[in-house]
Amino acid sequence: MQFFPAALQNLADHFARLPGVGGKTAQRLAFHVLSLPLEEAEDFAEAILKAKREVHTCPRCQNLTDRELCPICDDDSRDQSVICVVAEPKDVIAMERAREFRGTYHVLHGVISPLNHVSQDDIKIKELLNRVASGKVREVIMATNPDTEGEATAMYISRLLRPMEIKVTRLAYGVPVGSQLEYADEVTLSRALEGRQEM
Repeated sequence: MQFFPAALQNLADHFARLPGVGGKTAQRLAFHVLSLPLEEAEDFAEAILKAKREVHTCPRCQNLTDRELCPICDDDSRDQSVICVVAEPKDVIAMERAREFRGTYHVLHGVISPLNHVSQDDIKIKELLNRVASGKVREVIMATNPDTEGEATAMYISRLLRPMEIKVTRLAYGVPVGSQLEYADEVTLSRALEGRQEM
């Protein structure tokens, strides 16, 4: 038995395909969109279409942009010889919030994950190797997540970069600022000890 009109159910089904959106949230979003004035609903739909039409990957770093090059690659004040490798575009935003890194980025658009059928050919590793092969790069910082897939991806890429004789580093791990040692797991404490710095 169908409880909602087909068009409303179709809208809810599309919302449910979004990451982190369950069935009930999808229904709430569908009802909200349906309650919007027609002009606002059209603006919402147009915003989606405009983003799909205009946003593409930067040919240099693979980050998302609506320009020929993304603003970071196009910024002459950035150190083009240092590349920070991240898994997703949202990771660039997280790194930029720290306001410490002045190099450039390379976005892989995923990590190697055999369980999810993602291989090294499915992410932007070849593009990174081409950038490094240009001879203008002196350091690559691996900034993938410290989970199994992120670690495997970082190790795989570092092995590919080793023959190119450039410096390959990994983000330090440790105890989060504001947390307490008693709640840190053994692996985190071990990594924090390994990455300790002189004061």
